[in-house]
Amino acid sequence: MKIAVIGTGYVGLVSGACFSHFGFDVVCVDQDAKKIASLESGIIPIYEPGLEAVVARSRQKGNLTFSTELAGAVNDAQAVFIAVGTPTKAGEDQADLTYVFEAGRQVARLITSYTVVVIKSTVPVGTANKLRAIMLEANPSAQFDVASNPEFLREGSAVDDFLHPDRVVIGVNSPEAEKVMRNLYQPLSASSVPLVVTSSTSAELIKYTANCYLAMRIGFVNQVADLCEAVGADIREVALGAGLDKRIGLHYFAPGPGFGGSCFPKDTRAMIAMAREHKVPVSIIEDVVVANERRRVAVAPRIAAVLGVAVQKSKIAILGIAFKADTDDIRDAAALEVIPALQAMGATISVFDPAAMEHGRKTFSNVEWCNDIYSAAQNADAVVVLTEWNEFRGIDFAKLKKAVRGTVILDFRNLYLPDDVVKAGFSYHSLGRASRSLL
Repeated sequence: MKIAVIGTGYVGLVSGACFSHFGFDVVCVDQDAKKIASLESGIIPIYEPGLEAVVARSRQKGNLTFSTELAGAVNDAQAVFIAVGTPTKAGEDQADLTYVFEAGRQVARLITSYTVVVIKSTVPVGTANKLRAIMLEANPSAQFDVASNPEFLREGSAVDDFLHPDRVVIGVNSPEAEKVMRNLYQPLSASSVPLVVTSSTSAELIKYTANCYLAMRIGFVNQVADLCEAVGADIREVALGAGLDKRIGLHYFAPGPGFGGSCFPKDTRAMIAMAREHKVPVSIIEDVVVANERRRVAVAPRIAAVLGVAVQKSKIAILGIAFKADTDDIRDAAALEVIPALQAMGATISVFDPAAMEHGRKTFSNVEWCNDIYSAAQNADAVVVLTEWNEFRGIDFAKLKKAVRGTVILDFRNLYLPDDVVKAGFSYHSLGRASRSLL
């Protein structure tokens, strides 16, 4: 089977590479000629563990190619995946479907035989039906079906998530489309991965339901962490004791500086917009969005409260600017709020992140970019952990102590045991646990 994937962003590139790993012939198409040239030369534009190896193997086998020419990719393709961006509209909560609809129009004009057009992008309920109408308007004689196939890829583990998913959701409205989609995912169903076949409308809503629920869990545990600090409880113990209940679980159940990235902030807002359009209250999701925004904004004042007036002349080392570990994505990351706010208070900032500093250099100004933890901490008055990189978990506190000028560690990911930090000569401030001063 030949597959075309429109868009070589995070979802499109991972999906195309993994389908080619299954043995399908895949052409990934993008209008960005520089990106296509880089991919053809083996340069992967995103940081995603395992992706480079999958792309290299498929390229070597000859069943993964990259192109700027949509016509050649669509020709003879049994399935065309649309994996373009659906950003939030400026000043609104709704998803902008401009790129999805334009891709559909172009495909409609090019297909010459029955094709399944698969929406891989995250889109509001009803988008598949709207896209079908738009494509028929562009080419009334085109023979096609539109399917919804939402992705559930976590940044940092996307390749494994695609190759070993919990389930595959397929939204179709015809037996012919279902047959094509089942053939595409036969390598996974043969390994007992459940295929959840629904209408396109249900598939679209499944994606938003999953992301909004996970965002709600993060918002919930963050508020419980605040309560733990107020009453003297330990969020590690509370989360473990509650999360071991099989009805609850431990995933997405650790406090932090607020959720970010390309999905949760955008998808929670889009869900709210959909609910408003249909006059259905979703106050729980609205509260999650508000609470998360407050969470992110409160990080810098919390740092300032620990440092006091000294923040005005302090050097603060920031460890991690990616919104989560194992990605270079800084979209809606806590650092976007924290760094400018601290600079406005008069602090100077040094930063180390294992993967995201290239994006950071394009975003932040007047920041010292460092090659490792200890150079970032050199002469720092405080060390602030914003991202849960494994590299940060194994920090050498003795070496860190020699580098810093001050004695303050603010850990917004709860990576360390308070006793270990205090014994090393630091005061330690984390989330949902009592602050610890020097012995």
